[in-house]
Amino acid sequence: MKKKFLAMLLALTMALSLAACGGDSGTEEPSGGEDAGISAETVKIGLICVHDQNSGYDVAHIDGLTAACEELGIDPSQIVFKYNVAEDQNCYDAAVDLAEQGCNIIFSDSYGHQSFMQDAATDYPDVTFVSCTGDLAAGSGLDNYKNIFPHTYESRYVSGVVAGMKLKELMDAGTVTDPKIGYVGAYPYAEVVCGYTAFLLGIQSIVPEAYMEVQYTSSWYDLTAEGEAANQLMADGCVIIGQHADSTGAPSAVQAKKDAGEVVYSVGYNIDMLEAAPTAALTSSQNNWSVLYRDTLEKFLAGEEIPADYSVGITEDAVMISTLGPECAEGTQEAVDAAWAGIKDGSLQVFDTSKFTCQPSTDGTYQVDADGHVTSCYAFDLDGDFVNDEASGEAIVDGAFQESVLRSAPYFALRIDGITELNNN
Repeated sequence: MKKKFLAMLLALTMALSLAACGGDSGTEEPSGGEDAGISAETVKIGLICVHDQNSGYDVAHIDGLTAACEELGIDPSQIVFKYNVAEDQNCYDAAVDLAEQGCNIIFSDSYGHQSFMQDAATDYPDVTFVSCTGDLAAGSGLDNYKNIFPHTYESRYVSGVVAGMKLKELMDAGTVTDPKIGYVGAYPYAEVVCGYTAFLLGIQSIVPEAYMEVQYTSSWYDLTAEGEAANQLMADGCVIIGQHADSTGAPSAVQAKKDAGEVVYSVGYNIDMLEAAPTAALTSSQNNWSVLYRDTLEKFLAGEEIPADYSVGITEDAVMISTLGPECAEGTQEAVDAAWAGIKDGSLQVFDTSKFTCQPSTDGTYQVDADGHVTSCYAFDLDGDFVNDEASGEAIVDGAFQESVLRSAPYFALRIDGITELNNN
């Protein structure tokens, strides 16, 4: 392969240089950043996207990386984008191509990319690879492989407060009597489970009796499937539809039902959904990816160690919600401000174990008291057997599940009471 030939050629060149200069073979040049001669003017960056500019999730990454580069004085022309790269061998091929093009640091934006990014990191030790959601970096043993992800659960919770305010308004008016919420999810992964749980808990902070149905689409981006899932949930009586899916399919379906006279509303993800659902959209949970890209690139350019796992939230302005829709309930902005303030000062813990209950564990990965409140929980699965391991660490600290602390990618996978997964096979 070309890369192996280049590696052999590089090794020979280095050996000859050391012999000619009397160099010490026991010393090592730094692998990146300023010490290796990489600056904002010379760095070359790759971004592998699972979809393209039609996907809100990918747009958030594209815009985030571009904004971070502009803030750091890196010309956008120094970024090489790879679009519509599937979560398979194509990701490895894309990563190799970017490395061969001279990219010094390469990002990918989807969870399923990570194993292929790790393979590329193994083959290209002088290039830094960053999976922008993943859980393999810390255990990989590779100094040039990293994971980053924001505290999405925070913005999910606050978007739930927005939904809860609207639900309360509808119930107070007698327009809605059954506080049933729907959620369109991509897959039954912890990232999705964490998000919809935080969303419901935000709603329940306003309407404690609210409950939820989740419909999975088995795709991160599928306009038709997401629209059909939203329609099914509305047919089941759900009055507000949230989502962890990357298209406008669900909000558009909700807007169509609302235009037909039904009382239904939407809470989106990634982008402001007011264009797709001008009167149905209440808000969207959003990630400010520019913060994570900026912080990672700053360390890279400075020659500093990039953490194997990096995750920040509202305290670093890494998460947010979009503009409130025109039909949000009165007092919503004040409730939102209070929720953000509580998260920032620590007085509001999103996964406060006193606020939810679970059925007893069947595999011993968590423990509950007589009332169903979780008292202890192994954080995540280390060996891939779909059972959380004791060695991963204790996730319950001071009565709250500590999300995105032990690693960057979400690991809250508890199924709490009040949520029904309709098709988790």
